[in-house]
Amino acid sequence: MMERLQEIVAAHAGREGPLLPILHDVQAEYGYVSEEAIRAVALALNLSRAEVHGVVSFYHDFHEAADARPVLKLCRAEACQSRGVEALAAGLPDNPRVKVEAIYCLGLCSVGPNAMIGDKVYARLDAARLGALVEALA
Repeated sequence: MMERLQEIVAAHAGREGPLLPILHDVQAEYGYVSEEAIRAVALALNLSRAEVHGVVSFYHDFHEAADARPVLKLCRAEACQSRGVEALAAGLPDNPRVKVEAIYCLGLCSVGPNAMIGDKVYARLDAARLGALVEALA
């Protein structure tokens, strides 16, 4: 792990403001940002562990523990709220094998409610389509 982590940090050497890009790469590589990674990144960037941990805990895209469940990100921004996403979220099938996370604006406000799985965005969701997405992930 440490060797790959050092490669990730080195790939951003000389970049202005490298913390977020490094953390995104760590998250993409391992699926989470471990305490070991926080310490290594802090040391490499001459930051305190608290500073790095503060960034990791502030942003919803970063996770501090591994979670093998697939993730469905459901847009909860105002435009999707006005199009009924709250009712959809309340009616979501309870499936412990799928992690549902809130995301705020996927940029498709006119065709909401929206969700994202991986890099793919799904628009014009209704209860049936959202339920089918959750079940397909499980």
